[in-house]
Amino acid sequence: MKVTGSAFHRPWVRTTLSVVSILIAVGLVAALPYLVGIDWGVIWAQFARLNGWVVAGLFALWGLGLWAYTWVLTASLPGLNHRQALTLNAVGSAVSNLMPFGGAAGVAVNFAMARSWGFRSHAIAVSTVASGICNVLARFLLPAVGLLALLAAGHVPDSWLAVPVGTASLGLFGLVAALVVALRWDRAAEVVGRAADRVLRVLPRRIRPADHQASAALARLRVTTSGLLRTSWLPMTLGMSTYLALQAALFCACLLATGAYLGVGEAIAAFALGRLLTTVVVTPGGFGIAEAGTAAVMIHLGGPAGPVTAAVLLFSMFTFVLEVPLGAVFWLLRSVSGSPARGGRLRLVPALTVPSTGAGRRTENAESVEGVEGAENAEDVDGSGHPDDTDHADHADHAGRAPRRSAAEH
Repeated sequence: MKVTGSAFHRPWVRTTLSVVSILIAVGLVAALPYLVGIDWGVIWAQFARLNGWVVAGLFALWGLGLWAYTWVLTASLPGLNHRQALTLNAVGSAVSNLMPFGGAAGVAVNFAMARSWGFRSHAIAVSTVASGICNVLARFLLPAVGLLALLAAGHVPDSWLAVPVGTASLGLFGLVAALVVALRWDRAAEVVGRAADRVLRVLPRRIRPADHQASAALARLRVTTSGLLRTSWLPMTLGMSTYLALQAALFCACLLATGAYLGVGEAIAAFALGRLLTTVVVTPGGFGIAEAGTAAVMIHLGGPAGPVTAAVLLFSMFTFVLEVPLGAVFWLLRSVSGSPARGGRLRLVPALTVPSTGAGRRTENAESVEGVEGAENAEDVDGSGHPDDTDHADHADHAGRAPRRSAAEH
């Protein structure tokens, strides 16, 4: 039975899909050892051999990675401190990991928390778009890095395969460079937008977007975020790069801890594929799918099935499972300490000046629109529980053109 857009908004449909999605994820993880020819007894035996110092080191790498990502958030939302950024990341990730398409719910929760801290709706929306751009560009780069790692490790022995693999890697790097340049300069944005329009014209008519839709979307995106990216691109880039490097180091450490480490090239290639598969929305955060794909790559490259599967599951425990209780802890701490904006006027952080791009314009992303708009409607109040006129006026001025991003890129 086909689930229409209107049916998807019904609570029972969402609940059913969430339950089914979680069951699929749990089923994939539970079956993973058997899919690679071992059983859970081998996995538990691998975990039992881990000593306390190794586990402590893994926790340290995980915590450093979470802290590194706070630089992305603090740079995208001026006035946000690192403790608040860590809370946003932990709580948003926990919500996103509990349901399919959970990124929209994560955005809504983060929007509500940021509003309770006194940030204006428009500034939060721009921050959401800017951090989303950073995540999307990283997703483009990871496959390129993974392909180059395979070449460097000598796992593409045939020259007729090495050439297309190298070309694909350079093409992905070029695509990211073009997008970065387009977001920085007007002329580059026009060139990239026209090129995207021409590429999309070759698609079948049934799935082809409207004429000039790609260039218009790029123009709106640039108008929305150009001011922030011009001043914050360096800390955001360094924060995202450090975060991904620490996650890769955590993955390598998990491989070393279980005896499945094959080399830097193999580890980076498997890590890149696993991070790419986390964007699959069939299950929350791609859970189960990412683990199966990562294990398959490592075993294909020569890793022993037992240690590889144990390492993949250990890494997933840090990057997915533990994020849920961590988010709950941060939410409880925030609830106990109370909202900083409560009992007084909102601390208004100056919003970025965004030139008008026409009423009714917005990027086409129903998931993010729902998440951000729901949060705005729910949290557009001040400490006394009444609507804050100043921020409401600001939000109304930007109604219909608030920036959006795909929250699946959390």
